[in-house]
Amino acid sequence: MPCTLQSLKLKALYAISQVFDRALNLEQSLEDVLRVLSETLSMKRATITLPDRETGQLVIAASHGLTPEERGRGVYRLDEGVTGAIFQTARPYIVRDVRTDPLFLDRTGARKVEKGKISFLGVPILKQGAPIGVLNVDRLFSDEVSTSEDVEFLGIVATLVAQFLSLNEQVDERVDTLRRENVKLRTRVLDERGDYIVGRSAAMLDVQRQIERVAPTRATVLLLGESGVGKTLIARLLHNLSDRMVHPFVKVNCASIPETLLEAELFGHEKGAFTGAATGRAGRFEEAHRGTIFLDEIGELPPGVQAKLLRVIQDREFERLGSNLTHRVDVRIVAATNRDLAQLSEQGRFRQDLYYRLCVFPIRVPPLRERPDDVERLLNHFLAKAARDYRRVITLAPDALGLLRRHEWPGNVREMENLIERLAILSESGQIDRRFLEPLLEHSATENAQPDWPYPAATMGVGGVGGTGGMGGTGGMAGMGGGMGLHGHADVMAGAGPGAGPSLHDAHAGHGDGNALHGDSHPTTLRDIERNEIIAALRRNGWVQHRAAAALGITPRQMGYRIRKMGLSGLVAGERARRGD
Repeated sequence: MPCTLQSLKLKALYAISQVFDRALNLEQSLEDVLRVLSETLSMKRATITLPDRETGQLVIAASHGLTPEERGRGVYRLDEGVTGAIFQTARPYIVRDVRTDPLFLDRTGARKVEKGKISFLGVPILKQGAPIGVLNVDRLFSDEVSTSEDVEFLGIVATLVAQFLSLNEQVDERVDTLRRENVKLRTRVLDERGDYIVGRSAAMLDVQRQIERVAPTRATVLLLGESGVGKTLIARLLHNLSDRMVHPFVKVNCASIPETLLEAELFGHEKGAFTGAATGRAGRFEEAHRGTIFLDEIGELPPGVQAKLLRVIQDREFERLGSNLTHRVDVRIVAATNRDLAQLSEQGRFRQDLYYRLCVFPIRVPPLRERPDDVERLLNHFLAKAARDYRRVITLAPDALGLLRRHEWPGNVREMENLIERLAILSESGQIDRRFLEPLLEHSATENAQPDWPYPAATMGVGGVGGTGGMGGTGGMAGMGGGMGLHGHADVMAGAGPGAGPSLHDAHAGHGDGNALHGDSHPTTLRDIERNEIIAALRRNGWVQHRAAAALGITPRQMGYRIRKMGLSGLVAGERARRGD
């Protein structure tokens, strides 16, 4: 018998060394070791228990012969049961009969169906003499085998496990170090290319540190801040500084897509799922597989889509519209909002469970008025950009620079960028003085005035001077700027509740644009012209959006986006109500 047992032990040790030699996954490798003990030496229900970094309690990190439910119950305080005693004393413990030892808790409940005597052996896993875990097994040998031999053998296995855990920890630390160095190098490259954060104020340096800390992880990030502060830029930085940078970065503006189409846009649809669905189509989540999806204006998400998004965040799975086939995706989620989601969740307008899932790592991007030290750096950055884009070098006279330094910048960085673009286009000389600048700055401030919304300024959106475009930008109709109007907030819609936005009465009462219904009588900018054209097309087509869109040669989705961004939703709703639609 001893000779046979000795050969079995040698066989087991050889198999364990082979496991560690080709180990790539810690948990799987530890479970393979426990499987060897069970199959070779009949040591059943083997477990390796390690301290949890968050709770400090001992939890089963690997097991063989336990169901997931039994394993999940294996949680112990450091002073609790046999496992706790082994960890605290750093000495082996033998339970000759689990039915009679008061310290044996059978927390997993795995031995309740067994009949007869079961012995239990546990040895500490030591690193430089200090316990870092516990190796436990059920002993099913006959009484001819001494427990001291078992303990001695398990001590050898525990030593191998300790070496493997130590090596794995060193590898993880090295990987973390390399990842941080990689982030710093990428940051330097992006900075030199001008694709990084320009601001160097204390507030923006704090934002930069948060970006560099969370970018290499899988964590969901929620970007908070007013419109125009640069949330889209930060979302792209999070992607470019992560391991996912070679995979897609997919942007979705949740406010620009009609509610009836948003679910199909995000999750895809099958052929025939709805009228007009002539073919199947992958959604944006599928397009972002292994990459990053950026959900802008997440606060505008309809309740029905919120529930489906919650499931994607939790399980990374969903079904296309019109299909029962489950799709799984590996995607990192970055969301952004200028709304107070905590307040909306308390009001029942945004799912609280979704809010907590999104708010794993929130980053607040401060408005420009809170970081005046960045104004001059940003001005130099955009002047250089305008010189490249328009091949015109313009400079600011001292009186103009002083005016810009004192400006409140309600539209934040986007307002500044679009203002410099306007100066590059409109100025006839190379130098901008105060007299030339003041009218443009006053018009910019009017466009970006903050409406009286029931949300704090730090989390409330304010309109940009041209949305994503401005003069010469990309967001406008027929090449014009697609910016927000005086009441440019995405939540201006009929039926949004008290304080949801300006109504038709507001427009005539002086709370909004007094010329909202008839358009500006003397349009002075491309945006004013575009706004008047939209109002005129809506009036000609009975305030029916899709008809007005067809008349202008744009899609209903584009029309809806412009109506919201120009603050016309209340006007349209009021006119349709007056007509009895």
